[in-house]
Amino acid sequence: MSDALDYLIKVRGDALGHYFKFLKDAGKHLDPKTRNLISVITKVDAQTEAGFRQYLTRALREGCTPMEVVDALLMAFPTLGLAKIVWATEILLDMGLPEFSPELIAAQPAWHRVTEIVDFPDDDVRRIDCGPRSVFVYRKGEDFKVYDSHCPHQVTNIPHLALDGKELTCPKHNWKFDITTGQCIAKGKHPLKAFETKVEDDVLYAYW
Repeated sequence: MSDALDYLIKVRGDALGHYFKFLKDAGKHLDPKTRNLISVITKVDAQTEAGFRQYLTRALREGCTPMEVVDALLMAFPTLGLAKIVWATEILLDMGLPEFSPELIAAQPAWHRVTEIVDFPDDDVRRIDCGPRSVFVYRKGEDFKVYDSHCPHQVTNIPHLALDGKELTCPKHNWKFDITTGQCIAKGKHPLKAFETKVEDDVLYAYW
């Protein structure tokens, strides 16, 4: 939420409350994925970049696939037109979401090689590039945690320099995460996206 909207809610929350209630009631019979996908299209139609980024993140979090996003944009062609679809696609590319890469967007979930574990110290954290995706890996004994490097708030790609001990802080809005659990411990409420893992022949794999 922007500072300006925060201000308006504080000074005229009585008036804006009716508007937000209308929006909530208008979509109460839709599942969260569909509701947020419709919001994505409305933000593209209005060419509101911050809103597009916000609702795209929500739609993905609610289970919408990248291909469904692309299909929704193309299906809305009669009202959006090519220029707005290209505008939205440029933002998608700028966000650098690995799920939208040509290599992954139509791929079925599979096991991906992450790293060898022989030289991976216990209680250590590393940021590792795995093709189009980057992940944070935490080891505790024989247990490994693998998290997507993108913040669940606005999918900012978090760099390794954002790691301080076992705490990871997104540089954009200062959401802070406990790398041992993936839970958000400050500013926000959504955890890091975690992947299923397995170890075979001293190699760590993650499923996405």
